[in-house]
Amino acid sequence: MAAISREILKRRGILRSPVMATIGARSMASWFGHVEPAAKDPILGVTEAFLADPSPDKVNVGVGAYRDDNGKPVVLECVREAERRIAGNLNMEYLPMGGSIKMIEESLKLAYGEDSDLIKEKRIAAVQALSGTGACRLFADFQKRFLPDTQIYIPIPTWANHHNIWRDACVPQRTFRYYHPETRGLDFASMMDDIKNAPNGSFFLLHACAHNPTGVDPSEEQWREISYQFKVKNHFPFFDMAYQGFASGDPNRDAKAIQIFLEDGHLIGCAQSYAKNMGLYGQRVGCLSILCEDELQAVAVKSQLQQLARPMYSNPPIHGALVVSIILGDPELKSLWLKEVKGMADRIIGMRKALREKLEKLGSPLSWEHITNQIGMFCYSGMTPEQVDRLTDEFHIYMTRNGRISMAGVTTGNVGYLANAIHEVTKAS
Repeated sequence: MAAISREILKRRGILRSPVMATIGARSMASWFGHVEPAAKDPILGVTEAFLADPSPDKVNVGVGAYRDDNGKPVVLECVREAERRIAGNLNMEYLPMGGSIKMIEESLKLAYGEDSDLIKEKRIAAVQALSGTGACRLFADFQKRFLPDTQIYIPIPTWANHHNIWRDACVPQRTFRYYHPETRGLDFASMMDDIKNAPNGSFFLLHACAHNPTGVDPSEEQWREISYQFKVKNHFPFFDMAYQGFASGDPNRDAKAIQIFLEDGHLIGCAQSYAKNMGLYGQRVGCLSILCEDELQAVAVKSQLQQLARPMYSNPPIHGALVVSIILGDPELKSLWLKEVKGMADRIIGMRKALREKLEKLGSPLSWEHITNQIGMFCYSGMTPEQVDRLTDEFHIYMTRNGRISMAGVTTGNVGYLANAIHEVTKAS
């Protein structure tokens, strides 16, 4: 029948005629002809420009990944040992939709406490996620599906991808004030006003520690006031905890905000990532957890999180989950990890002190106290986009135009050069 149909079309002069070829070409072209190139990611664009610069003096303080004091990527020794144990000994079968049970168990102990009653009572619904980004997106989709009339309050500023995640999940966004440009610190009064003025029962995105991009965190007492006001307003806190252990060098200290909210009886959500604190950037391993009223509710919530994951990526990757579960599940390896993560945090804290001291010795008319007051990977320098452009054009120093410095890219070898360049572009301010 197909051959007969083709013969009829040939006789009629339709098959493969110039007219049909033109129509076909137009039809195919019209499918995607309207698609415009996407805007470049501001952070990835910085790295591209850095790599293209032939200058031997170039410095990249834009990338959010840890580097050693020689500016080289680091693989932790605890990770190397975990991989040695994995190699040739474990299979690579599919994980369940919810991911590695062992990795989840260890992640919950890290976030909620080693002896948490909440874990014992099985009140936490948790699944393995594609690092912190995947955990946030999974929660955003859960929020949209089961609480479609809610919105999310996001701090200004925040990690740019937070806006993309909740936007693409079609969750309405509002913002709350967080950073005070004049003091380079927390705008606590305005933050509290926005929390009080938000409709009762609102969802808030909170950075558990080492706020990105500012490095500005509330004090313990301020966290307690925030928690109290959330209780009064019946708000739901969703914590993005991308830097546990990496901020101060102490995972328990970095989870203090979460512990305060738990002590006050909140139900919470939490996104965990092992990109920064274990250096597993490319493994995309993390955990999403939601604290529920009871075990029955937790079972239901977890089942729905798994259903959301199924059409998205079916099930999560296994290798990073094995690495994390082996490290956290072995007392000796966990002890080594705690030592190594403290070493990373201490190096960054040391570079903060060095950069501030060098700027002050240069006689800068500005206060640089905020460099050491802030914490974590990033320093929100307060430099203007124009000053950042001068750093790039005149000194081959690369960072995002909001003035965010990745302290992981600062080394003993380049901190003097960086300080001199910053002084040159800011001394007239």
